[in-house]
Amino acid sequence: MQRSKGQTAYDERVDGFRPAWWLRGAHGQTVWRRLFGGGPEPSYRRERFETSDGDFVDLDWFDSENQTGDRPLVVVLHGLEGSSRSNYVIGLLREADRRGWDGVAMNFRSCSGELNRRPRFYHSGETGDLDEVLSSLTARRPGRSIGLVGTSLGGNVLLKWLGEHGENVPASVRAAVAVSVPFDLAAAAYRIDHGLSRIYGQVFLRTLKEKASAKAGLYPGLLDAVEVAAIRSFAVFDDRVTAPLHGFSSGQDYWKRASATPGLGGIRKPTLLINASDDPFLPSACLPRDAVARSPWLTAEFTRRGGHAGFVEGGRPGAVSYWVDRKAMIFLDSVFRGDLDRDENGRGGR
Repeated sequence: MQRSKGQTAYDERVDGFRPAWWLRGAHGQTVWRRLFGGGPEPSYRRERFETSDGDFVDLDWFDSENQTGDRPLVVVLHGLEGSSRSNYVIGLLREADRRGWDGVAMNFRSCSGELNRRPRFYHSGETGDLDEVLSSLTARRPGRSIGLVGTSLGGNVLLKWLGEHGENVPASVRAAVAVSVPFDLAAAAYRIDHGLSRIYGQVFLRTLKEKASAKAGLYPGLLDAVEVAAIRSFAVFDDRVTAPLHGFSSGQDYWKRASATPGLGGIRKPTLLINASDDPFLPSACLPRDAVARSPWLTAEFTRRGGHAGFVEGGRPGAVSYWVDRKAMIFLDSVFRGDLDRDENGRGGR
């Protein structure tokens, strides 16, 4: 584990990640969590949050019988074409509830089961909706401690938001955890278009193209439906759809401006980065080890194995656990207790 200078060690009650022996491969770890790793879908309480541009995002609240009104809140952001129904989101919310936290999952535009109203969707660098949601949550309960957890695309959005706002992040937002982040979007787009990882890219493309085609029907002239239907690679989709819909000149421009790594130096909240070196979505050479070493606010758990948002442990398929959920909540708990609440010189009391 890498730990930033100026920070005390958070309470490490969980040993290092021990991958399930029967799921040692990156793809096994990735696919297992996606298909099986969340448990039954909870009975969410949905809140429709109206955005300032006349669109909406849906917030799904994980309500618990144990709520007392003074519990901290964890806000969870899903990955590309995920939602509050994704197994890694459900698992994290269950772990948060077990540790005495309230939880809410933010569904990005078009990801809650209903197409959003405006022409644009969401993307890896879109932080405006998150900013509006957090502003609302902090205004509703001033002083309530908030922790943030983002996975994959959601982790990239989270880190960009933290870096953009720096010292101006609300005081109630105490800490963050970013899991399986595609730090270099150009490298990630190339990886997901080649080799076995291309299978994942085609799964994402199917639903992305369906949404883009629906937009083309709603907004004549916005996109060429025939061209969208012919797209066969993730990189081409970013160039022909993601970029023009969101104000970028090209896919390359989007990847450069939306990647999280350049903004990591601006983060001013304790933040844990969790990525596996065998992540099939990102070459391990792109992990931001130098940025972690330079920042007193960043801590990294870059494991050898774990796949993409997998991190499955357990001696057999019927007895598994998810190390990343425990690790994320232990980190947030430690900040909430004050163990990591230090300034850049190691002084407490922030």
